[in-house]
Amino acid sequence: MDVLIHLFVGLHIVGIAALLGGFLTQMKAMGEGTARYTPAMLHGALTMLVTGVILVGLNQADDQSVNNIKIGVKLALLIVILGLVYVKRDDEKVDKGLFGLVGLLTTANIFIAVLWT
Repeated sequence: MDVLIHLFVGLHIVGIAALLGGFLTQMKAMGEGTARYTPAMLHGALTMLVTGVILVGLNQADDQSVNNIKIGVKLALLIVILGLVYVKRDDEKVDKGLFGLVGLLTTANIFIAVLWT
């Protein structure tokens, strides 16, 4: 079971990297007002959602404790991220505020995962 959990943790990190990496590659464009949500950002957020749900299930199946409040907060942030990226994915440029919000929420999600014990 540990190998399976570690496999999905790795895939979860790949999703985070795709989402945050897509954001960071658009930082210069955000300064110019031409930033857009990339397909990597959408796929990264979806990967985070799917692997996160699987990780919760695997941890509960392995009789490990799961902090449901922490998972709920992380899920709420991810749903907002997914909503923004999905709705605006075809726009040629996205408002700086909305684009920055995705980066902020992604970073917050990472710090919640690492620091909330």
